[in-house]
Amino acid sequence: MKIAIYGLGYVGLTAAACLTSEGHWVLGVDVSERKVKEANSGKSPIQEPGLEDLLSKAVAGGLLHCTTDGSQQLNQCDLAIVCVGTPSGVDGSHNMTYIAEVSRQIATAVDPKRQTPLTVVYRSTIRPGTIEELIKPIFESTLGKNFSCIELVYNPEFLREAYAINDYFNPPKIVIGTVDSLPNPRMEELNKNIKAPVFYTKYRESEITKFVDNTFHAVKVAFANEIGRVCTQLGISASKMHEIFISDTKLNISPYYFRPGGAFGGSCLPKDVRALQYIAADVGANTRLIDALLRSNEAHKHFLYEQVTADLPPGGSVLMLGLAFKKESDDLRESPKVDMARKLLNAGYKLSIYDPYLHPQQLIGQNLGYSFLHLPTLPDLLVSAETIATQTYDVVVDMSGMAAGLTLNCGKLLNLDRLS
Repeated sequence: MKIAIYGLGYVGLTAAACLTSEGHWVLGVDVSERKVKEANSGKSPIQEPGLEDLLSKAVAGGLLHCTTDGSQQLNQCDLAIVCVGTPSGVDGSHNMTYIAEVSRQIATAVDPKRQTPLTVVYRSTIRPGTIEELIKPIFESTLGKNFSCIELVYNPEFLREAYAINDYFNPPKIVIGTVDSLPNPRMEELNKNIKAPVFYTKYRESEITKFVDNTFHAVKVAFANEIGRVCTQLGISASKMHEIFISDTKLNISPYYFRPGGAFGGSCLPKDVRALQYIAADVGANTRLIDALLRSNEAHKHFLYEQVTADLPPGGSVLMLGLAFKKESDDLRESPKVDMARKLLNAGYKLSIYDPYLHPQQLIGQNLGYSFLHLPTLPDLLVSAETIATQTYDVVVDMSGMAAGLTLNCGKLLNLDRLS
C-alpha cells in the first residue's frame, strides 16, 4: 500500500521504517525540515536501536520519501496515519493543536471525489470522544456532513522506546476503533503479518485504551516505589520482596513495573496520567489513587536524591550514568534523571553525566526544548568513558544500569535503577 505518515517522531518514524520493511511505500510528513532532510538521507533524527538501518534500506529501495508538505501526494495514498504529538496543556489536558491542524490539512488536500475512501488512522493518544467531537467535525466543515472520501480509524500504539521496532511487530494487542466496530479491510492488510489479539471496537473504547494502560503502568511503578521506601526505612531487602512478589504470575501479573527503582517518566506516562486526572475531574469522578500518582512519583524522586546526597560533602563530585528516559534512547522529556541532575546542580554539587546515546547537537523538537529549559548547560556536563577512567568521584549514581564495563574510581557506587 501507499501510506502517508504525519509526524516523524518516535512513533511515526518507527512506523515508517517498519512499514517500508514490509514493502509498503511511505510518505513521511513533518513540519521539521531537519527531520525531513535526515530521514530522506537514511539517517534517524532520534536514537532508537535498529531504526537507522531500516530507514537507510527504505531510502535505498525507494520506499520512503519525506516532505514538509504532503498535500500534493496525499491522494495517491491508501492510508494516512497521524502520529503527531499531544503534549500536556497547562491544565493537564492534552494539547490537541497538532491533531486539529493535521486533520485540517488532510481534509483540505483530499479529493472529495475519490472512488475509494482514504483511511485516516489516528495513533496519537487522545481524549475519548475526540474522533467524534473534534476530528469528525473538522472533516465535516470542509467536506460536508456526509463525506464519503474519508474513513476514520483510531488505532493506539503500544511501543516502548528502545524496544520500539520489536514492539511494532510483536505488540501485546491490536486495538482498532471504527464507526461501526466492524473490521476494516485496510487495517487488516496493514496488520496481516502481526500475530496478536485483535479488538475491533467503537471509537471511545479504543481511545481510552492507552489511558488505562499507561495509568496502570504508572500505578505499578508508584506502588512498587512506595513499598521500596518502606522496605528501605525498615531495613528490609526490597529486591527480595520484589523477587517474592513477582513469583505470583497468576495474581500479581507482571514483573516489568512492579520493581522498586527509578521514578516513572518519559513522554507517555506523566502526560497521560495528567490527562486522565483532568478527564476524571471534568466528569465528576473521584480518582484518589490516580490523583496521588504524580505526587507519589515526585516524592520518590526526592527520596532518590536524598539517597545520593546522604553522605556527600558540600560541593562534592557526582557522576551520573544515564540521563535519558531509557537506556539506548535520547529522549529527555520528563526524564526523572533530568530532575536528579537539576537538583544536584541547584544544591551546588559538581556534576558530570555519562550517556553514550545522548548527543545534544542531535536533539530536536520538544526533546530539544525540554533539555534546554531544564538543563541549559547539558553539553558542558557530558563526559566520555575515557574521561571517567581518569577521574575520581565522591559518588557514582547508576541511573540506567550502565556501570558494567566502565572503569570507575569513586567513594560510593549507587545503583538507583533498582533498590536492593
